[in-house]
Amino acid sequence: MFERTVVVSDIHLGAVAAENERAFLAFLAEAHRWGDELLINGDLFDFWFEYRQVVPRGQLDALARLRALVERGMAIRFIGGNHDAWGGSFLRDEVGIEVLDGPVRLTVGGRRAYVAHGDGLGGADRGYRALKWAARSRWGSGLFRWVHPDLGVPLARLASGTKRAQAREKGGDSPRADRLAACAREVLAANADVDLVVFGHAHRPEVSEVAPGRFYLNAGDWLHHNSFAVVTPTEIRLESYTGPGGG
Repeated sequence: MFERTVVVSDIHLGAVAAENERAFLAFLAEAHRWGDELLINGDLFDFWFEYRQVVPRGQLDALARLRALVERGMAIRFIGGNHDAWGGSFLRDEVGIEVLDGPVRLTVGGRRAYVAHGDGLGGADRGYRALKWAARSRWGSGLFRWVHPDLGVPLARLASGTKRAQAREKGGDSPRADRLAACAREVLAANADVDLVVFGHAHRPEVSEVAPGRFYLNAGDWLHHNSFAVVTPTEIRLESYTGPGGG
């Protein structure tokens, strides 16, 4: 069991601004400073889909740095988000990442945790939940696999709202973030064996002690905050990456 877990989410590689992507790559090069394992809680990529023989191009640097972390002895667990839920054997076998379907129960930094990216939770409408189920189902992903990558990948990236989201100024008010925080409180109230709820998706860094010794954590994003969390048995803290050798 690892007792120092680094948590990140919502990096959106492939759509995030170049300076944010460079910052994340630099962060990966020294992520071992903060923990023994890395938990990526969704939307590492703005779009990722593994065809049987090919994967989307453009992320070689990130994949190489993740592989280097694994070779260094740092475990990496990945839960797909609404942009990259189609990870599979390439990430597992070629990069060395443990790919999980959320929501899932994990031990995070020595704490009993409930972890999910967060899309479809917190009062999301039925239409979105139905679309999510269809897109992630075996037949849904199977149908998309028949679309040639030169068409399917650009279409998926065209549908993404990440560039528009980054163009907007960051702000503390977020109905989505408020809904997920409320959902976390409900999960904790309903599950006495859970000490920590970890969500992403909201793009707002947040850590709150909902009840004594029981917490909600959102690691934020790399569109506006370049934020990550460090979880240990004795503390949960948010940090913002400022560059090599810094925070």
